[in-house]
Amino acid sequence: MEGTNPVNKKLAAALSGGAVLVLALTGCSGDDSNEKLDAWAKEVCDGVQPQAKKIADANAAIQKQTSDNSKPEDVQKTDSQAFKDMSEAYKAIGATVDKAGAPDVENGEQKQQDAVKELNGISSSYASLQKQVDELETKDQARFAEGLKEIATELEKLSKSGNDALKALEEGEVGQAMNRQESCKSATASASAPATQS
Repeated sequence: MEGTNPVNKKLAAALSGGAVLVLALTGCSGDDSNEKLDAWAKEVCDGVQPQAKKIADANAAIQKQTSDNSKPEDVQKTDSQAFKDMSEAYKAIGATVDKAGAPDVENGEQKQQDAVKELNGISSSYASLQKQVDELETKDQARFAEGLKEIATELEKLSKSGNDALKALEEGEVGQAMNRQESCKSATASASAPATQS
């Protein structure tokens, strides 16, 4: 019988794919400064940085809960909180991009709206994962592991889907402007920090 541990490890692995999403929020370097765009990028990056940290912390919490002696109740509590934090973080990033307005590039408004919609969608997905975790039966280890397995599958889908609109928003000049912002550089660093737990 598969215990909770291998499944939660699978959950942790699927989650690390979610960090890729935050990484999408940083472009490649370029030096053609554009003040208007730089101001926009600074606003977005400053708003994203604390949320990227929140997502990285939530990832780390789930990673930590993958030891062999984790009780189903503890796993449930940790995962539920982590999904809640991620849902809130993506919603906040969406609000930041929304508030910043359209970047000063071709199709900027469309790209911005698509990215906000995508971020809100990801936020809803994590909220629904939280609900699923909360409803798992912790008294029965086998059923709990089974339920976690389904959530890990959803999570894998979530980490693979998604950030096309974000990538589109950050193409070209926007990505370059974001890459000039200190806060975006550190957001990337915290999101891509490797997990120590194996």
